[in-house]
Order: sequence, then C-alpha cells, then structure tokens
Amino acid sequence: MPANLSPEYKEAEAAFRAARDPKERLEHLRSMLRSIPKHKGTEHLQADLKTRIKELTEELAGPKKGGARGGPALVVRSEGAAQVALLGPPNVGKSSLHARLTGSHATVGPYPYCTKFPQPGMLPFEDVQFQLVDLPPVCADYIEPWMGNTLQVTDAAALVVDLGDPECIEHIAAIRSRLDAIRVSLLEPADRVEGSENEDDLLDAFRVYLPTLIVANKCDRLADPGGELDVLCELTGLCFPSVAVSATTGAGLDEIGPLLFEMLGIVRVYTKVPGKRPETERPFTVRRNDTVRDVARLVHRGMADKVRFARLWGSGDFEGQQVSCDHPVADGDVLELHQ
Repeated sequence: MPANLSPEYKEAEAAFRAARDPKERLEHLRSMLRSIPKHKGTEHLQADLKTRIKELTEELAGPKKGGARGGPALVVRSEGAAQVALLGPPNVGKSSLHARLTGSHATVGPYPYCTKFPQPGMLPFEDVQFQLVDLPPVCADYIEPWMGNTLQVTDAAALVVDLGDPECIEHIAAIRSRLDAIRVSLLEPADRVEGSENEDDLLDAFRVYLPTLIVANKCDRLADPGGELDVLCELTGLCFPSVAVSATTGAGLDEIGPLLFEMLGIVRVYTKVPGKRPETERPFTVRRNDTVRDVARLVHRGMADKVRFARLWGSGDFEGQQVSCDHPVADGDVLELHQ
C-alpha cells in the first residue's frame, strides 16, 4: 500500500535528519508521529517511530534512580563543524590516526580490537574543528550491536583502509554489507537522498546516509600509494574522495581537513552587532545552500522566527547589503541580524 506521506511529515523528517541536539531530534520524532498518515502502509514506520521516541526519551532521562550507567556513552553528542566517524576493519591504524590527528589518548596497540567504545576528539582546520569519533572495527564476522544508534547523529564517515592488505577490497565490501544491515549507507558526496520519491527511501526514515572519504593509511610502506589508491577505486567502483596518509610519518594528514571541508560543503558565517566589529574568532558553520534563517537558528534557537532581515558583508552585491531570511549564505560572509 502506498505510504502517501504528507508534506508535514516530510518536513519533520528533513528536520530530524538535520538535527544533532537530542532534544530537537526527539521533538521532530514526535512531529513525525503526529503527522504520519495512519493506515496499514505505514504500520512498520509508526512502530519504528514509537521505538525511537522511547529510546531517545530514556536516553535524555539518564540512568534510572538508584542505578548507574553501564559504561561509556555509546552516542557522542555532536560538536564542531561536523561529526565524522572513523570506520574500518581491524589493524588498519584507525586509533593511531585518531591520536595523531586529534591529540586524543586513544588506545593504540599492535593487535586488533583495541577500540571498545566511541572515542571522540577534535581535528582543527583553520578556524573550525571537525569531531572525529574512533569506533571499533567492522568486519565480515562482527559489528558492535550499538553501532547503528551511534551513527544516527554522524555527518560523514572516514573509511580507513590499508592498501598493503591483499584483502583490502574484500574488507570494504564486508563493511558496506554490515553497515547496510544496520541501515547505514556510505555515499559519494554528490549523492542526494533529500526529496527522494522512491517509496523505500520514504519509508526508511532512520537509514543514515554518510558522505564518505577513503583514508588509505600506512602509505609509507608503499612505493606508489597514489597509484595503489587509483587501482582500489577502479576495482571497487567507488568514486569517494580519497587520500593516502601515514599515521607514522604524518604524510598526507594535512589533506584530511580540507577534504572534509569541501566534501561536506561547510560554510563559515561570522556575526556582528550594529556599530561593532564582527566576531571573527568562532564562526557559525552551516552547509552549502543554507540561508540566513539557518544561521539565526544557530545563534539562538528561538531567533529564526523573529529575524526580519539581515545586513550582509562578503558575497553581497555591496557591503552591508540588506537581505531576506531566505538569502543563501557563502563561506566567509558576515551577518548583522535584525529582529
């Protein structure tokens, strides 16, 4: 039976996908449940929504009275310009990369499965930071049962591989298969899922679509890492952006930040108050094609509906140009919001 999902439902789902704050995600889940057509064709989705609402409500409530948390958090609250999950098979050096890029104290050892729980750290790039989350390895035989929930709030993936491993291609296929089973898809950055009219896409509101960067570690052991990387992409048919690096020597590591910035379409916007200089130390970060209203929402959650217009310096036709709330912003813009 066709789902016939309403515009209100699709709007709530889009907001849910974009939200990273747990309270906002819960609010949008409830909107989705309220607006979904109630008929046989949406029974499974209704049940899924109720389950997600219950799980997120319990997560926000914290441990039950008199109880204690059972271990480290399995869902990492998103920080910085974007949250990027480090995924890969055992023994590719994910934790070494994480420690080198973020300065974290990730457990590193010459044996598989050093990482047991999500380990966050911040990768600085110019005046923004990316949150890198090191995750346990994924292989054909096993994936942590909580991984699907952890990846729900992730913005992108860095698929870490070892080009010197003769089973590298098989590892990639196994990881994609395992992730697909928990409703996670690795995508080329150009792929779009928003606005899909495919019935299966519409009914799978909780499938996670992650733009993916291939990070080929241990390139210091290869004579021609660039050539090996080209062969890998050709054999797998993957057109993901890619970079060859070495966590040991540091080669290629400075390319990861710019690649993530471009892949995710990060846009930095600075704000100012009338008569004062712009706040240039900590920009607000949105995505390509986002608008003044999206920036206002980050400045203050309740501001988006109150802003009447903005003055813009940067990509406007002239400095201090008055623009509407629907005006798209560009990287480096300065906004003066007026209520």
